[in-house]
Amino acid sequence: MFISSAFAQTAPAAAAGGDIASSLPQLAIFGIMFVVMYFVMIRPQMKKQKEHRSMIDALAKGDEVVTAGGVLGTVSKIGDNYVGLEIAQGVEVQIQRSAVVQVLPKGSLK
Repeated sequence: MFISSAFAQTAPAAAAGGDIASSLPQLAIFGIMFVVMYFVMIRPQMKKQKEHRSMIDALAKGDEVVTAGGVLGTVSKIGDNYVGLEIAQGVEVQIQRSAVVQVLPKGSLK
């Protein structure tokens, strides 16, 4: 009484055929979006990672560095995974190599 009958409509014959020409513009849009995302997001991040990796590999004893926690110090020991960082006269801490964020110019800490 209060509910009316609903009938399903059939799809048009042209859409049921699955014509490739009708879906080509949609595929092109997705392809263009992927290319834009690659150049805007993925490629710069890969470049930044490569620069950070080369900076960490080039660390040497006596370099003045900044850690991810904001601690400034001078590299006193270098290991495979860890770096000894002298943060004050006679105070040395061990940090992971990946925690080094920036190498400062010589004489910055004095």
